[in-house]
Amino acid sequence: MILKRLGAAAGLAALVASGGAMAADYPAKPVTLVVPYGPGGAADLAARTLSNEAPEYLGQNILVVNKTGAGGVVGSTQVAKSRKDGYTLLMARVGSQATVPAINRTIPYKWDDFTFLGLIEKNPFVLGVAADSKYQSFEELKAAIQNGERLSYASAGVGTLLHMAMLILLDDIGVGSEALIHVPFKGGGKATAAVVGGHADLIFHNLSGLSGAIESGQIRPLLTTTPERFASIPDTPTAQEMGHPNLENVIGWTGVWGPKDLPEDVVTAWVDVLGKISADDSWLEATGKLGSVPAVLSPADTQAFVAGQVQTFSSVAESLGMVIE
Repeated sequence: MILKRLGAAAGLAALVASGGAMAADYPAKPVTLVVPYGPGGAADLAARTLSNEAPEYLGQNILVVNKTGAGGVVGSTQVAKSRKDGYTLLMARVGSQATVPAINRTIPYKWDDFTFLGLIEKNPFVLGVAADSKYQSFEELKAAIQNGERLSYASAGVGTLLHMAMLILLDDIGVGSEALIHVPFKGGGKATAAVVGGHADLIFHNLSGLSGAIESGQIRPLLTTTPERFASIPDTPTAQEMGHPNLENVIGWTGVWGPKDLPEDVVTAWVDVLGKISADDSWLEATGKLGSVPAVLSPADTQAFVAGQVQTFSSVAESLGMVIE
């Protein structure tokens, strides 16, 4: 009997040790990173930049998958309901994780129904028009809107940050949300292409999402929300310069989320990876070229930051009567 007990105890110890070894082996296969928006947008670009550099520290490849729909809700829901094993993660964006939950209380998840692995970057917003637009400056465009000219703007979907950002801008220049025609698309890349192609007149988008079109001469930037002029678009005035400092609160950001209650070893692995990424010259350079500012935060600091963002957008949505319950 004693020998049997000792054998059982030894077996249990071996099982525990084996479990510990298995946990330490994460990840044992490639990790899928779900982008809840289409190819070419800010979230997609950030995901592909991360997938290029992070495998060196993660020890496995990162497979980027675009899962579009409902302003980022489809892809976010997929991750929220995925297995809690760390092999399906979300390239979280402010739109799908803060503005949409702030506006639409009927979606299948709440903003905090995730494990926050870390914020990785922030990026300013830029107000842009097509290169052949007759509007050469923010003042000209502002005057046209205030004088009732019927223009349209493209966004990545209803309730996304591109949508909310324009509503905040319209409010700040003293006109209502009906002053412009809203044309929603499935992702920032398609929204940008719509402006370039003449299917919408303007866009208020992350610099990371517009940088390619700006560099190629397809989009003319009229204003940026950075406190100081951004190095890559030095001739573009800031919101502060144009008399609209409130617009500095309009920023984009990206992070890595997982389904709620991920195992601690998964969280630890990603905290380590993101910490190393924050000092990786290749990632820093690539992120900067996209128009973003590297900003890696701990899980706790990330959750606190997102909570503040949700509160901000909830207040805006309530004041504009946009909340869906």
